[in-house]
Amino acid sequence: MSGFLYLATVYLAAAVITVPLATRLRMGSVLGYLLAGVAIGPLLGLVGGETESLRTYAEFGVVMMLFIIGLELEPRTLWAMRTSLLGLGGLQVGLTTLAMMAGGIVLGLPFLTALAVGLVLALSSTAIVLQTLTEKGLLKTAGGKSSFSVLLTQDVAVIPMLAVLPLLAIAEPDATQASLFGWGAAHAASVDDGGMSLVAGLPGWQVTLVTITAIGAVVVGGMYLTRPLFRFVHMAKLREIQTATALLIVIAIAFLMTLVGLSPALGAFLAGVVLASSEFKHELEANVEPFKGLLLGLFFITVGAGINFGFLWEHFSTVVGVTLGMMLIKGLILFALAVAFQIKGRDRWLFTLGLAQAGEFGFVLLSFAQQQSVIAPDLQAILLLVVALSMLLTPLAFIVWELLSARMDSSDGGRDAHSDPDEIDESGPVIIAGIGRFGQVVNRMVQMSGIRTIVLDHDLATIELMRRFGFKGFFGDPTRPELLHAAGLKDARVLVVALDDKTAAVRLVKYARAERPDLHIVCRAHDRVHVYELYAAGADDIVREAFDSSLRAARYVLENMDFSPFEASTMEKAFFKHDRRILRELAKTWRPGVTVAANEEYVRRAKELNTELETALLRALDDPEKAEDAAREDRNAAKAEIAYNSRRAASQGDNVNF
Repeated sequence: MSGFLYLATVYLAAAVITVPLATRLRMGSVLGYLLAGVAIGPLLGLVGGETESLRTYAEFGVVMMLFIIGLELEPRTLWAMRTSLLGLGGLQVGLTTLAMMAGGIVLGLPFLTALAVGLVLALSSTAIVLQTLTEKGLLKTAGGKSSFSVLLTQDVAVIPMLAVLPLLAIAEPDATQASLFGWGAAHAASVDDGGMSLVAGLPGWQVTLVTITAIGAVVVGGMYLTRPLFRFVHMAKLREIQTATALLIVIAIAFLMTLVGLSPALGAFLAGVVLASSEFKHELEANVEPFKGLLLGLFFITVGAGINFGFLWEHFSTVVGVTLGMMLIKGLILFALAVAFQIKGRDRWLFTLGLAQAGEFGFVLLSFAQQQSVIAPDLQAILLLVVALSMLLTPLAFIVWELLSARMDSSDGGRDAHSDPDEIDESGPVIIAGIGRFGQVVNRMVQMSGIRTIVLDHDLATIELMRRFGFKGFFGDPTRPELLHAAGLKDARVLVVALDDKTAAVRLVKYARAERPDLHIVCRAHDRVHVYELYAAGADDIVREAFDSSLRAARYVLENMDFSPFEASTMEKAFFKHDRRILRELAKTWRPGVTVAANEEYVRRAKELNTELETALLRALDDPEKAEDAAREDRNAAKAEIAYNSRRAASQGDNVNF
């Protein structure tokens, strides 16, 4: 027990110390976990031989991650990705395998051994890439979606790879004599799995039948058995049993997949897709998410701790040369595929740099290949270091991508080249940039009032969904000047900016204000700092996306805490008026590039205004009629001020509505 507690303390302490530091330095949590492993393993020697066994359990975090991703993808969405899965992903695996095999032959490996090496290095790290894309909010970009398609194809490709590797040993029994640059030794290992299997010893047609039956069981069970199971579990009204049920589903499906020789991660992903339309989807995700995060973190730590620095220093030039050469060749292939599949701009670089490493399944394939006498022990040791080192470099590749992305922003105004936009053949008095949940409500209300709108959005799937419901929209990046002018920016009366990307929204407001000083600009703001940025950019009306709904929720709380509906409504109105005034006052103290916590003037003024807000709310509650009279006087004074001042006065923004 003491040994277990020691290991748990070391691993958790390393994560708690290193990961927040890495995140604060904008390096991402994955690099933090990897560095934590390097610190407690090779550098300090706090952990040792248990790393490999721990990694076996930690790899289940990848299974859980793919289950959660599957929950976000309905079957029709997956079907819509078929071109990327079969085309982009299939070509990546095939071309990279051939290129790596050719490189192995050049370095002196026999043909079939080089093929095995090519299969191993063709894979990328699902765990690192998806975790990083999710953290940085890039999974739904064109580059993120393409990366996910390739990673999913690679996970599926692991199955035939495991089937092919034993055949390579049969075809070339002396393959283990070969190794990189002449190193190697004979190795005759026999496979004694000793594990449970439903397909061991069966002829091919029976293996196929059992496999199809297992997949069918997952699909049918997900469609018809999960609902009664969850209803039964809910009768206990115990949260821990609900969590246990979610874990049971994931673990049981993974176990079933291993029994038929399939990838547990693939089975979990399939189950997630089947359950994506279930009413229990969000509950499943919430119950599995904490375990996924901890296991993935443990997996990354074991990768860092498992790096053999002694062997690395001994063969430093070989390991580093092979690693960089592999990532370069792989990157060139990815870049060529990005060009061929019309992935453009920063998405092309995200796709290229994000997938250039080897993956965690490489550890599994290398171990299996050595057991099957396909790869020599010395060659395996070198390749294990290559895989680990490339994974260690991946977070740095994302940092390079961020630098490239920032440079592209400064060089071309931040405009990203996407797929060819629609030809805009209409114009109207209202342009709506962004048609997410916020923009949809605005668009419907304005259109139903008899006013023509021109809708622009860079998400093709969203535009196509709009068209299915009878609403016309145009695909294209709203921040591109030529599209704005084609939509009628010159003659429009109102521009609604409802983009998810905060930086793009500010950029669009600045451009529109410079082109049309008289244009009325209504903006969606994500938070207070975004309000200040839009205010400085020249927006007229700024709407905080959750402000009004939060006020309604607070009013409902008061009504259920012995306040009368009139008193709760009075408090709501008073808070609304004074909070908007506070926001206007604080906007004058906000400084671009300085966090609000570091802005002493902002903090001091916020404290003063919060005290005033408390006093105003108490006054409104004590004398609602007087508070309403004061509010009416404030509104009349504001109207008089607007009538007196020109709309775009020298003190820009004085008439902005928050």
